Amino acid sequence: MTTTTTGSVRSEIVAGSTADFMLVRHVSASGSQAEIGRALAEEARSTYGWSPVPTGDRLLARARRRWFERNWPQHHARLQGVAEAAGVDYEADAFHLDGLTGVPDGSACSAAYCPPGSTAEGHALLGRNYDFFTTSQAALFAMLAGHQVEDSGPPMAARPYVLASVPDDGPATTLITMNELDGCMEGVNEHGLAVALLIADGENASAPIDAWPQVGLASAQLPRFLLDTCASVEDAKAALLDAKQYDLGTPLHYLVGDASGAAFVWERGPGGDEHITESDGALCVTNHLLHRNPDVAALPEDNEESMLSYQRYRTLHGSTGGAMSAVRLRESLDEIRFDAAIAEPYPVRTLWRTVFDLQERSMSTHFFLGEDESGLRYSEELVFTAVH
Repeated sequence: MTTTTTGSVRSEIVAGSTADFMLVRHVSASGSQAEIGRALAEEARSTYGWSPVPTGDRLLARARRRWFERNWPQHHARLQGVAEAAGVDYEADAFHLDGLTGVPDGSACSAAYCPPGSTAEGHALLGRNYDFFTTSQAALFAMLAGHQVEDSGPPMAARPYVLASVPDDGPATTLITMNELDGCMEGVNEHGLAVALLIADGENASAPIDAWPQVGLASAQLPRFLLDTCASVEDAKAALLDAKQYDLGTPLHYLVGDASGAAFVWERGPGGDEHITESDGALCVTNHLLHRNPDVAALPEDNEESMLSYQRYRTLHGSTGGAMSAVRLRESLDEIRFDAAIAEPYPVRTLWRTVFDLQERSMSTHFFLGEDESGLRYSEELVFTAVH
């Protein structure tokens, strides 16, 4: 294990190696939001080769900066640190300073929330499989467009991060990101609020449109926004109803739960209509829109484009309908994970499995390292917490 410490930033390799499909880094940063932003920018530059992108439209860039200042001051302050690391003037609006990545976002996935009253531990649990393509960006986008290209680039999901932040002026968070160090795929904060994102409509997924970042929250920023600014499900509902959001053609939906037993799925329809789906018991989500398919008994059969979303939902819904435990939740997620046999004809695998214990503010995850004749290989399960 390689560990480096610089000031208030600690970086270490916690799973995998260059000989495996995946190499996972854990970065912990504390201090002001600006200091954390500077650390993330330096990490993105060393891992992804990130550099600021010229805005091309300073009016749009100025509106984005002011929106963050008013609505997400934590991100605004981190961007000031990013600007410092990049050696540019943040308020000149000449560069986009968020999107600390080299590749785009999105996922398939399955997730379930179990309230405290339904679990053996008496704790709220949220579990998820992160299912994604093992290809390069070029190969994935070509496949989504119905074409084929030689897959010679590095896999998009091969260098994920676990990021732990302990800011001076906000809740501690721990999260996983596949590729964007200023966004996340899932995470938990010190209040016991957890969020996970998933592709919302797998049957109609396509490559995102080529456009500048817009004013408001991008898809992978939304979970981080909630973790930074909310302490409960009720906070999160109000924040989402009040926030401007955009997806650039790759719609996602989000499972949000807290330690009290409350949870909901947040979705936006093709026309921008917003939907909150709740449940009295366990709440499951895969890759079809729940507000269009509210009755599990009436779900359609899967087709070549649905990536088994309906089948996975039926299985997960059935396994979480009774008594649950952290062990059983892991088993339920493993029952529906993607391997070579199940994913055919798509190069999709379950790249990690996470179980959140929201009373403990913990995130337990194992990561995909590869596969051989014996099946999928994963790292040992690692436990991370969000505490000051």
